[in-house]
Parts: sequence; structure tokens; C-alpha cells
Amino acid sequence: MTAALEARGLRKEFKGFVAVDDVDLTVEKGTIHALIGPNGAGKTTCFNLLTKFLSPTAGRITYEGRDITRLSPADIARLGLVRSFQISAVFPDLSVLENVRLALQRQRGDSYDFWRSERVLSRYDEAARGHIDEVGLTEFAHHRAAELSYGRKRALEIATTLALEPQMLLLDEPMAGMGQEDVERISALIRRIAKNRTILMVEHNLNVVASLSDRITVLARGEVLAEGDYATVSQAPEVIEAYIGAGHD
Repeated sequence: MTAALEARGLRKEFKGFVAVDDVDLTVEKGTIHALIGPNGAGKTTCFNLLTKFLSPTAGRITYEGRDITRLSPADIARLGLVRSFQISAVFPDLSVLENVRLALQRQRGDSYDFWRSERVLSRYDEAARGHIDEVGLTEFAHHRAAELSYGRKRALEIATTLALEPQMLLLDEPMAGMGQEDVERISALIRRIAKNRTILMVEHNLNVVASLSDRITVLARGEVLAEGDYATVSQAPEVIEAYIGAGHD
């Protein structure tokens, strides 16, 4: 296997408090890798470091062998490393098709496209429909985004992210706030889009983690507690103790 994203000696301090402490992480290409841990484990901070929303106190992050430690979120997005639900923007009063089309326009970097004629903008329709089909929203293409269920809005956000042509997606709690039907729908979507992409996700739903993940890294108190497949980490005594002692979010 070849590494897509790597962190070595990753550390983050906040006024003397160490939130992430000497974390090593390797996400292999073509896998779904989950980052989990009890409350206060440091997983959100670690995720924000990897997605460049925070700068590390120490350590190094590489993507496809390139040092991205000091790059911005926009810089890494251009390299194909995209955080979903962050760069994508869903406009409630626009249709599903219009939302994805706007994301395609943004990829061109021409902000004035928003004001161009329908005839000019229609050149994006075929590509937009392709992304809509990929996330299972074909029958909702002309529905206003505001009319979609919560889970389908998340699917639309993923479609707008896919318009940026990412090679790796970083998903921050993609199942948060969802009912079981939507959880099943988005789980199936993640499995589908992962066929030709790499995915790193922070997720609190352990059933989702168990069903989707090829590899799991467990954090506790800012450190890597365990790593492996679900069968391995779920039986590790130190992981069981961490969850029972602290609970999980």
C-alpha cells in the first residue's frame, strides 16, 4: 500500500495545554480510515490540523509525498485534498442542479460566472448531473435544496465537494444529527464514492465506523491509543477502558 496522507510527530498546544501529543498517522491510498476516541481525545483538533484549519506546534504533514504542513485549506484543496462540508456551499433557495453547477463554476475561479446567462451556465449541466447521479439525487435535481431531507442535504454537500475533483475526502462527523434512514443512505454513499478515492473521517457512530472503515486510529488524551481494523481496536483493553471511563461523543 502507498500512503496518501501522513502525519509524523504532530503536536498542538493551546497556552500550555497539549491537545494533540506526538501523533503519527498514515492513511493508505484507496482506504476508508476512521479517527475515533472518547470525549476530549483530541480527534477534532487532530482533524483540524490535518485539514489545515489549525497550524501544528510541531510535526510534519505530507500528502502524496509533498510537505503540506504550512499550506492553507485552499492550497491543499487545489492538490486534491478536500474537507467536505467546509468548502462546499449549499444555497437553500437554489435547486440541486444549480448548487452543483455553482461548485463547478467555482472550480474555474471565475466569480462573475454567477451573473452570467442561463445559456452560458448550461455548459456545466452535464458535469453537474454526473455528480448528482453519483450521490443518488437524480430525481431531486430540480428541487430546491431547502426542500431536501437532512440526509439528502448532506448528499448534496458531498456532490458539491466532488465537483472540486478531490482525490481524498476528509469527512467531519458525516452522520451527525441523522436518523437511521439517513445514516444508512449516507453510509452507502460514502462506500460508493470511496471506490476510487481515499477517505479519512471523524465519526462518533461506532456502528458506521465498524461497517465502513478499513482501518481505525483511536485517540485518547491527545495520543494514539490503538490502531488497526475494527475487530482489533474494539477488543483492545486500553480502548475499552478509555470508552467506559470517559464515554464517547
